[in-house]
Amino acid sequence: MTALGVLVGDPLAAYGDPLLSTFDLAFLDDEERRRRIALGSGWNTRFEGVPPVRGFRWNKGDRSFPGWYYAATTGTHVGYESWLERDRLILLNFAPEVVGIASQPFWLHWHDGERKRRHAPDYFVRLADGSARVVDVRAEDQVDERTAEAFGATGRACSAVGWEFVHVGVPDPVFMANLRWLARYRHARCAGEAALAELLMDVFREPCELRAGAEAAGDVLRCCQGCFT
Repeated sequence: MTALGVLVGDPLAAYGDPLLSTFDLAFLDDEERRRRIALGSGWNTRFEGVPPVRGFRWNKGDRSFPGWYYAATTGTHVGYESWLERDRLILLNFAPEVVGIASQPFWLHWHDGERKRRHAPDYFVRLADGSARVVDVRAEDQVDERTAEAFGATGRACSAVGWEFVHVGVPDPVFMANLRWLARYRHARCAGEAALAELLMDVFREPCELRAGAEAAGDVLRCCQGCFT
């Protein structure tokens, strides 16, 4: 196993699925060297630990808003190319089943019968059970024919190696506004000690108002912060 975490195992191409050789994966390894290998040989790379295959640029006049988001789940900054992608990062950062996240993890290459194509999914997500999820973020009204074809090809490639593929759009705005406010408390500096978490779990075992529960647990400010974490 390398520092990047390539797992020991036989190439899936041995099982004869033609899709495994139809698609190629191009990515940066642990020394940021560019690699390109068949899907059937590269599926077991730990893509949640790879650098992005393309940079995040800030150009005057752009309508997109790229940046880096600190994910408490990974303890690292994860890139995004739009506020919609940032919101998805926040949602992933709150999901208890998610243990790893990487943005723009690889280029997926294929030939559509007429021309060479490639697509870089927005996120690669590792789940607690060891399975993988590939996520593309795009508002439904922004999915044109070419984008739909790319998503379809990505879904077929993922299915061939046992990864889940999802296309996600715009989350509920009220829910997202609340989650953005709570997101700051996911930082380790707000976590508090384990004893406080256990106390709050005990106090709020039965539903009650936030302030009443915080007062019952002790210092209101300290306990409220613990509730939001």
